[in-house]
Amino acid sequence: MSVQPSTAAKTERLLNLVIALLSTRRPLTKAQLRTAVPHYQQTASDEAFDRMFERDKDELRDLGIPLATQLVAAAYDDEVGYRIDRREYALPEIAFEPDEVAALALAGRAWNQASLASSAAAALTKLASAGVELDERSVVGIEPRVRTAEAAFASVHAAVKARREISFVYRKANGTADTRRLQPWGMTQWRGRWYVTGMDVDRQAERVFRLGRIEGKVSMSARVAAYEIPTDHVPRVLVAASEPPVVDQPPAVLRIRRGAGNTLRRRARTVGEVDDEWSQIDLDYRDPEGLAQEVAGFGPDVVVEAPDSVRDAVIRLLGAARERHTATPADAHAPGGMP
Repeated sequence: MSVQPSTAAKTERLLNLVIALLSTRRPLTKAQLRTAVPHYQQTASDEAFDRMFERDKDELRDLGIPLATQLVAAAYDDEVGYRIDRREYALPEIAFEPDEVAALALAGRAWNQASLASSAAAALTKLASAGVELDERSVVGIEPRVRTAEAAFASVHAAVKARREISFVYRKANGTADTRRLQPWGMTQWRGRWYVTGMDVDRQAERVFRLGRIEGKVSMSARVAAYEIPTDHVPRVLVAASEPPVVDQPPAVLRIRRGAGNTLRRRARTVGEVDDEWSQIDLDYRDPEGLAQEVAGFGPDVVVEAPDSVRDAVIRLLGAARERHTATPADAHAPGGMP
């Protein structure tokens, strides 16, 4: 189920409200704004209009738009009016020092080839259109990368921004999987992995979920701004507190094709030759899913001999990758979502 129309309607309503507030020299009352903004005219009751208008005021202020309240003429019985001061609304000329420009260019390149690459490119384009010259030569030799290979990253990130409840299948470290419903509060990267934090709707408790363990499609509810995020919430603090203790376990045994898997070989406890084509190593690891993601990246050049938990995780990851790459365009864009 697509939710784009409702999102577009909200954006149009907020834009019309900003235009109305900018186009007046004196404060406008709620009654006047209800007449000026078409979407407000369509509300079913005064109460519905009041709720919508209060949400829109908060939205504008969250966006940094200087919405001012002032008393209107005495004829209105000291009723409060609203307007936006053009002098405060307009941005000053943008200027950056050379080191700031280098930092911006570096930040844009950090998200290159990642899930937010388009957003980073759009931000740099806006800076360039404002006259900011981004000198790529100032960061030659520095190639930062932010890895967002998790299939669920884009959907979860969109849900966090819109404050929309999500539903997904989550596989725990012990291999079991079930469906979870979450009000996502934030995302963070911790020790090379991406996590989403929020309120588990069914358990009514704060929870942390690793994006790499989310399987299949993430469904989103239609309602936008459906909940409030605690002001004292810090995703990294919640992720760090939820990290399980390290458990000693037998090393993993991997069979690696000659000339491949050098990063695994360097960490190996022992390396032995199986035949002219394959080597066998054993290495220590902390997390089966994390090792499985690394092994899956080598495709057919690395085979897990033991333990079963890592081998099963690799098979699952490769199967999911095959499904994503063999899906038809209709499958990839099929509508779906939570009611």
